[in-house]
Amino acid sequence: MAEVIRMPKMSDTMVEGVIANWLKKEGDVIKSGDIIAEVETDKATMELENYEDGTLLYIGVKVGEAVPVDGIIAIVGTPGEDYSSLLADAPVAAVAAVEASSTPVAAPVATTPAAPAVDLSSIPAKAVRMPKMSDTMVEGVIAKWLKQVGDVVKSGDIIAEVETDKATMELENYEDGTILYIGAKEGEGVIVDGIIMVVGEPGTDFQPLLQQATTPVVPAPAAPVAVAASAPVKEAPKATETKATSSGIQADAKGGIIKASPLAKALAKEKNINLNWLQGTGDGGRITKSDVENYKPNAGGAAGNFISGEESFEDIPNSQMRKTIARRLSESKFSAPEFYLTMKINMDKAMEARVSMNEVLPVKISFNDMVIKAVALSLVKHPKVNSYWMEDRIRVNKHVHIGMAVAVEDGLLVPVIRFASEKSIAQISAEAKELGGKAKNKQLQPKDWEGNTFTVSNLGMFGIDQFTSIINSPESCILAVGGIKETVGVKNGQFYATNIMKLTLTCDHRVVDGATGAAFLLTLKQYLEDPIKMFI
Repeated sequence: MAEVIRMPKMSDTMVEGVIANWLKKEGDVIKSGDIIAEVETDKATMELENYEDGTLLYIGVKVGEAVPVDGIIAIVGTPGEDYSSLLADAPVAAVAAVEASSTPVAAPVATTPAAPAVDLSSIPAKAVRMPKMSDTMVEGVIAKWLKQVGDVVKSGDIIAEVETDKATMELENYEDGTILYIGAKEGEGVIVDGIIMVVGEPGTDFQPLLQQATTPVVPAPAAPVAVAASAPVKEAPKATETKATSSGIQADAKGGIIKASPLAKALAKEKNINLNWLQGTGDGGRITKSDVENYKPNAGGAAGNFISGEESFEDIPNSQMRKTIARRLSESKFSAPEFYLTMKINMDKAMEARVSMNEVLPVKISFNDMVIKAVALSLVKHPKVNSYWMEDRIRVNKHVHIGMAVAVEDGLLVPVIRFASEKSIAQISAEAKELGGKAKNKQLQPKDWEGNTFTVSNLGMFGIDQFTSIINSPESCILAVGGIKETVGVKNGQFYATNIMKLTLTCDHRVVDGATGAAFLLTLKQYLEDPIKMFI
């Protein structure tokens, strides 16, 4: 007897799942325990396990389509069995997987109208699509192709490096065959679920695949263009246009990749020199380390160089990370009714305690480590501050995952220290250093940045006394940490030197009231002003 396979609820917040990839096809014999598909949820891409023995008679959802929880996605039974009554009783509730939220795609997407639906099952080729590699990703930039048209690839091969809004990640292939088509050049962006490649048998006519679902390619942004004109302003001379991507790949005016040694590229990036301004002296015009070292700024318009008496500017294309930061923070700023609470913390005892801890612990403790430890313990006592706003409900988290804002070259990343309230300060310190290094080197993986329940942002090391931060949705609060400043205190009419640090808590008033936020800060103050309380 035929049985239906329904979309399971794979996370507590999941309302629908997108079929990212089918691992089985109609006609395949499957058993209980087989992995039949990959499903993209609101948190991750997960494997869909089968629990029925039989033949896969029907697949009702295409790759890239979404199905609500409990919707029918497939039917398993005996070959030739009539399963029409199952579909009549419970029609498949599949909806298009193109992101249709209120958030627009980061860049205009030019596509042609889709052709009428045709039977693609007889075509010995498969489309490889851009996967969703993070919970906030809407498009990915092809940073580097590791394969090319004509190459034979297997499932599991790494075919490209893709720059997402959070990191540069490897793109794994799941189709066996020959690469027949590559639809996105290095430096171009492709929206999630857009076709980036076609794999199949050599000589296959794959055009119907492209006509059925046109590849949504986001053109590579125009590169930094330096224009200079002497005063009084005259017509500015045309500057050589450089195509650049957020991943650092540079192309010349004709679209060709600039030839440069890895060492030359690294040195040029360090010196903020655009490779397009250099004339290579190596083989075939390849730019070498000495070319970068011998570059004269006045010979070009290197970024950051100010030329006396001339007007100039530079246009820098937005990276995927910068686009996502703009989108998410705008959503938070204009949807959450925020208010701010600031408190002064006397850090005299904390400074003494840090010296003592660094004499005995295997890792060096920073003031930020102490703040994270104190925040984690305070959240245990004030769980309302450790909550999410979920539109129709408030989720009070019973675990503490601290997001640690880290400034990187392209913007801001928030790696997560999980179960921070259960870890020692030495463990927090070691993990914070490891995550900070991975963030700066773009080595973070989804497990490193997902699930934070509260975020700490520290600008004290930059000499900032006090500032406010924007809430990292769906969290309810974020803590802004200023620097420690020596100042004059008064006690019993006597002046004395003391060290003060200012903390500012940004609160979502839909979840946290003023008294709740103030009570949390008071507990945090007690831990930091008398650190021994954190260890008893």
